[in-house]
Amino acid sequence: MEDWKSTYRLLTHCKHFFHRRLSPNFHNSKPFCTSGSRYHCSQPSELVKPYIGNYQQEFQTFKHLQVSLGTNPWNRCRNQYRCFASQATIIQRRPDFSTISSEDLSYFKNILGERGVVQDEETLDAVNTDWMRKYKGTSKLMLQPRTAEEVSQILKYCNSRCLAVVPQGGNTGLVGGSVPAFDEVIVSTSHMNKIISFDKVSGILVCEAGCILENLIAFLDNQGFVMPLDLGAKGSCQIGGNVSTNAGGLRLLRYGSLHGSVLGLEVVLANGTVLDMLGTLRKDNTGYDLKHLFIGSEGSLGIVTKVSIFTPPKLSSVNVCFLACKDYASCLKLLLEAKRKLGEILSAFEFLDHGAMDLVLKHLEGVRNPFPSSMHNFYVLIETTGSSESYDREKLDAFLLHSMENDLISDGVVAQDITQASSCWHIREGIPEALMKAGGVYKYDLSIPVEKMYDLVEEMGVRLGASAKVVAYGHLGDGNLHLNISTPQYDDKILSQIEPFVYEWTSKHKGSISAEHGLGLMKANKIHYTKSPETVQLMANIKKLLDPNGILNPYKVLPPSLFTKN
Repeated sequence: MEDWKSTYRLLTHCKHFFHRRLSPNFHNSKPFCTSGSRYHCSQPSELVKPYIGNYQQEFQTFKHLQVSLGTNPWNRCRNQYRCFASQATIIQRRPDFSTISSEDLSYFKNILGERGVVQDEETLDAVNTDWMRKYKGTSKLMLQPRTAEEVSQILKYCNSRCLAVVPQGGNTGLVGGSVPAFDEVIVSTSHMNKIISFDKVSGILVCEAGCILENLIAFLDNQGFVMPLDLGAKGSCQIGGNVSTNAGGLRLLRYGSLHGSVLGLEVVLANGTVLDMLGTLRKDNTGYDLKHLFIGSEGSLGIVTKVSIFTPPKLSSVNVCFLACKDYASCLKLLLEAKRKLGEILSAFEFLDHGAMDLVLKHLEGVRNPFPSSMHNFYVLIETTGSSESYDREKLDAFLLHSMENDLISDGVVAQDITQASSCWHIREGIPEALMKAGGVYKYDLSIPVEKMYDLVEEMGVRLGASAKVVAYGHLGDGNLHLNISTPQYDDKILSQIEPFVYEWTSKHKGSISAEHGLGLMKANKIHYTKSPETVQLMANIKKLLDPNGILNPYKVLPPSLFTKN
């Protein structure tokens, strides 16, 4: 017991932390906010603008990473064919889609005014390219509507002209779903950013689709509530895009998916019809619950313009600890013990392996190892959220004591203040940034039974050998693995070793090839690894019913071959 006391003293007094957040927006809000909770609010929170600084700054640097068409025959007809950095992602532009004319521009300017019609090359260069810099479209036009009625007029016109459209929010997606494949018209929701209403009794928020997630978190914090969704990209991503991709994030363990939190939607269909499903009732069992068609459909069935979402009250007691484990089996046992001993206060259970930690320490400025004396094989971040500080801390202490005595954790730190809590979270949230700075990265977002999850990582490591670094992290609490293969540069030989193996392995073990990132362009042709042919055909039938001309986010989500017109 004395050994535990001395160890726990070290846990609770360790100060080896930093306090830098990924997005500078974090410093713009007066109460520092870490993932999972906002810790105090002595002054009103400020709304923050979209953070696109690093994106724009690094875009030029990474232009050379685009896949070169070289002497490929597709290069002779670039406007008809595109090749992207994923196995077999070669698509043909649909010949029935129209191209933008001067008459089209005049019509859009009449609806939106000059400012709502963007043709500036520099701006278009950024919005044509995804965050991963793997997918780049050739759109010459971005429209910026401010109301659902304007969206309706745009889509009605585009549908009549057979002009393809790509809805775009914060453009933080990782599968090429939010950028054009060819010359589609970009419809941005960024100017639809108003909070419409908030009911403190019910905790129901109604807002427009372009509201930045971090702004909503700040607004709700001032009201004494929290968003049931939290993402590393919170400073840029928009709630409409979150809903359209059914984003999971760091709070799913506690609050569930958006299929449960979203109460209603306003959606504009391809023909301009505005579907008012913006209910604020927790119970409404009248007919088909159509909003679920649009949650996770990635803008392929309609454009979300307003959202009604249930938000839980903010709880006063938050604890964060960062623990080290000797092996993956210990991580699994720790998860089981956390569910048993922390129960209702457990709000996050994240893991990362040695490779992920090594990348963060090497590539993120100012990061320090919480355990400076050694590196460990695995790390776990646990957050608890409750209403009683003494009760919650007592439960956490008992859990840590039991875990240490049973050799489930090798070392650990417990955050003593908001700066330390933020530092713990930044290690976890900073992994994607570190991977991008390390060079090329192949990212896979998978749902796999937790007992099998790390087997894929180990098998991939053996398969690739010294040619690439296999890095793993993710939401262990809900079985979501983020598998990353880091290479100095993109290499087709390495890609051929990864795909289709990663999809075949996931399918064999009854997993999903998309846990929370969506399918986008990257995995539209891979959907059969997770869904049956009958299921995919039914999805295609729904798409054809709601969007018969196929103008909404074409080539994404479902195999384009299902919509080929003879």
